[in-house]
Order: sequence, then structure tokens, then C-alpha cells
Amino acid sequence: MQILLVEDEPKIREVLIAYLRNEGWDVDFTPNGLEAVDMFSNRNYDLVILDLMLEGMPGEEVCRTIRQTSTVPIVMLTSKSRESDTIEGLKLGADDYIFKPFRVKEVIARIHALLRRVKTFVPEKQKSSVLTFDKGRLVLDMEAKTLLVRGLLANLTSTEFKLLTVFVEKPGKIFSRLDLSHQVLGYRFHGDSRSIDTHVKNLRKKIEEDTKEPKYILTMVGEGYKFIAEADKKE
Repeated sequence: MQILLVEDEPKIREVLIAYLRNEGWDVDFTPNGLEAVDMFSNRNYDLVILDLMLEGMPGEEVCRTIRQTSTVPIVMLTSKSRESDTIEGLKLGADDYIFKPFRVKEVIARIHALLRRVKTFVPEKQKSSVLTFDKGRLVLDMEAKTLLVRGLLANLTSTEFKLLTVFVEKPGKIFSRLDLSHQVLGYRFHGDSRSIDTHVKNLRKKIEEDTKEPKYILTMVGEGYKFIAEADKKE
């Protein structure tokens, strides 16, 4: 796996590089946001670890720029600890958000969890199949990991795709936020349901005609979420 590490604190950067390479991963690094964008445009990366307080260009803008062309998994590292900062980072398309100071082993564990969920997820009953919903308005290719919404390709992040596949595997089932954290993120959040809420909100923007009155992903007050579109029958 090829990782781009964008971190301007030398000590943190050196420790992360050592641990990442110990996992057998290749690591390119830079402390500069502008240079990070340039590096990303010239090489294929499997993961980006992104600090927010950077020279040249802030991490938020780096994330926004990457998301214009790529769904590569992004893990944000930051000393900003306000909940609003976390939500904003996830809205920009980050897949995970880790606060400083952190334990490097936790970062590695979170990366492994992220990698597990970006692998092709195909429900056992529907392997190698293209699923359609709502008379073809949603077309989900489980193998290619793509989604067509009313004929247009939706640019889902890896987390959004995994979230959708969890929903479509069991239409009508109510998933609690804790369940979704476990199945989608690979670990359980305690007291941080806003992360899942934000991923659901981002997914709705890409599949719903009206996010204020969603028809596919419904909020069950006090319980969680459920997906209600049944798969179209194959003729």
C-alpha cells in the first residue's frame, strides 16, 4: 500500500513514518499542503493521512481538492478538538478523524479498520451482481463499487459506499448508530454518534432528490436509520 503522509510536525511525522513502514507500507511525506496536492496528482495513493495545520495550504483545502477527483480514503489528524471541527472534516469527505495527542498504535488500528471497510463488500446472496432499486433510479454495482443515481455516476467515498452496502443488504432493518459505527467504521464510537450522522447526511445528498424529505434512507427517531427501497426484480 502506498500512503501519502501530510504532517508538518517533524517528531510526529518521523514516528508515524517508522510505524507505517513497519507495517510494510510505502510512505511519501511532505509538511506542505500545496506540495501534497501536487504529489497526489502525480502518483496513485491508497491512503492519505492529513494534518490540518499546514504550510502552503490548509488541510481542509487539501481534502476538498483531493475529493474533486478521487475517493481515496483520507484520515485527518488535528489538534482541533471541537465537535464542529470534526463534523466539518467529515463533510469535506474525510473517512476518519483523529485528535492529537494520539497513540500511534491507535492510528495504525484505525487505518487497518479503514482498509477492511474499503475492500469490496458484496453480500453473500448478491455476489458479482448489479443491484437496481426504485425502477432503476439507483443502480449499485457491488463489484465495481459504483453507484448510478438516475443515470448519473455518484462520486461516493469508500465510507459512503460501505454505508450504502450495509443498508441495501437488509432493506427495512433499523440500524442503530452504534451498529453502523461497528459495521461501517470497523469500531464502535462511544458518545460520538455525530460522525455516523454526518456520513448519512453526505450519502443522502448524493442519492436523494430532496434531502429534507428522503425516500431511501429514513431517520427513525431514537433508534437510528433504515433503507426502505426494495431491489428491483430481475426478469
